[in-house]
Amino acid sequence: MENQEKSFLHARNKHRFNYDFKVLTVSCADLQKFVFTNDYGNETIDFSNPDAVKTLNKSLLIHFYSLKQWDIPEGYLCPPIPGRADYMHYAADLLASSNDDVIPTGKKVRVLDVGVGANCVYPIIGHQEYGWSFVGSDIDELAVKSATNIVNVNPALTKNIEIRFQKAKHQIFKGVIHPNELFHLTVCNPPFHASALEATSSAQRKNRNLGNKKHIASSLNFGGINTELWTNGGEIAFLTQMIEESKLYKNQCCWFSSLISKSENLSAVYAMLNRMEVSEIRTANMQTGNKVTRIIAWTFLAPTTQQVWLAKK
Repeated sequence: MENQEKSFLHARNKHRFNYDFKVLTVSCADLQKFVFTNDYGNETIDFSNPDAVKTLNKSLLIHFYSLKQWDIPEGYLCPPIPGRADYMHYAADLLASSNDDVIPTGKKVRVLDVGVGANCVYPIIGHQEYGWSFVGSDIDELAVKSATNIVNVNPALTKNIEIRFQKAKHQIFKGVIHPNELFHLTVCNPPFHASALEATSSAQRKNRNLGNKKHIASSLNFGGINTELWTNGGEIAFLTQMIEESKLYKNQCCWFSSLISKSENLSAVYAMLNRMEVSEIRTANMQTGNKVTRIIAWTFLAPTTQQVWLAKK
């Protein structure tokens, strides 16, 4: 079968073509046992099998992002790498828009990943693609331990990514951003379900769509514990808190950003941002397969101040 280009992914995304399992199994031998030839004569894996998906992600991170080792505890979110890479590339475009259309690179560009998770994927991709340095925060102690271990066992990451435990579970930037600390950007993939029941129902629908008869009542094929998948009030409550707190740090960060999974939440988010008197709002549509999500970004800084800020690096 022809290796068709996935034109919906960002132009700089390394995953615009079908997975080359022959290459990936060389980089990660553990993947071989999950690879089979489907009815169309193509090599693939069972995407309804959590172990297969996790091992595929491991192989992608080793092959494309030069990791030595990568693993996460059982049950934790194992996100599709192409979509996570897209966010980082759109984030680079956002920073470039404040920097004479030149993507700022290097470790002096500092990014905060809110909810880094056990997988640490955004910092991995952001650093390996653009050289940025990251702080990743999370309210889950085991996730913090896992992300820290990933950083410690990969020399390329060790001096460029710091993981911080957010002790206050209902705060986002407070307690994470230190006094006088500056960031060029914050990124976030918020929990978008409003309850455990909603998260479970979504998991079951996805498993049915994948033909996963063995795991219909089980967790998402990409995993995810409660704090990763749902929060009281859902996505809109989380974003409300984030926007309100962002104003407190308006002079410590150039751009704030987050994914928004549900398009119906956009109007409420725009209204909140306008009430906070932000200087500028940006929205970008992002697509992986049949799923469309959005990146919303905002800043309290005037364009001229943004340029000065990016020049600080």
